[in-house]
Amino acid sequence: MNTGKGLQVFDPITPGRDLTAYITSVNGIAMLTPDQERELANQYYYEDNVDAARQLVMAHLRFVVHMARTYSGYGLSQADLIQEGNVGLMKAVKRFNPEVGVRLVSFAVHWIKAEMHEYILRNWRIVKIATTKAQRKLFFNLRSSKKRLGWLNNEEAQAVAKDLGVDEKVVRQMEGRMSAYDAPFDAEANSDDDAIYRAPAYYLEDQSSDLAHNLEETEWEEVTNASLNLAMNELDDRSKDILQSRWLSEDKATLHNLADKYSISAERIRQLEKNAMNKIKAHMKAQ
Repeated sequence: MNTGKGLQVFDPITPGRDLTAYITSVNGIAMLTPDQERELANQYYYEDNVDAARQLVMAHLRFVVHMARTYSGYGLSQADLIQEGNVGLMKAVKRFNPEVGVRLVSFAVHWIKAEMHEYILRNWRIVKIATTKAQRKLFFNLRSSKKRLGWLNNEEAQAVAKDLGVDEKVVRQMEGRMSAYDAPFDAEANSDDDAIYRAPAYYLEDQSSDLAHNLEETEWEEVTNASLNLAMNELDDRSKDILQSRWLSEDKATLHNLADKYSISAERIRQLEKNAMNKIKAHMKAQ
């Protein structure tokens, strides 16, 4: 990515043949806290620190993977979508102003979507007719076996399946692919309102889901859980057991259950529980 400041920000790792390994790799990259993100953004925005930009990109690669999954099912390569989304992420980092007061993920979502949409416009097809040798053979044989232009009835489908030595379900699937057609991603410029709403660009994404908000919630939950585990480790074994039994176990224990276990009063258990909770809160506030 050319920053326009005489610097070249690295190209992030790109998905190769092993997409699963790539996704595992990017999910293993530590997420940034709001303070860490702000500090890195300031370093790049004001000091042209290329390494800071690299860290911002790396920490958000998992978000690109998350967005690419929302475009699955349209005959496009997930790896290619992720690679295009990574380009959008780098453009977002280049243009991100830390003074605006929003998280990078909220700003980047528009740039990532723009690159993915551009890729879809260039390459999208609703279905692929035949992608394997066996499918291509079935496709051409099925075309020559059909007696009419309409859909096969049950007897015809069974006969074709028997002739070609395949399952009837496979014949039905290929017939559906043959009947599909390419459709434009966007509506034509002179389309009426009804046609615009039928265009894939309008309904391709679930507009009721805020991806940026969902990712921020996931990050917050992971950071909170990590802080909670650290705070729990600071407690003595008895206090830790009381909190786990009272709040973190599926079969929650009562004060009297724990009183019998430790041979002390239920009131004493309540006091230990309260003290432990206060320690947890103080420890997490200090993080």
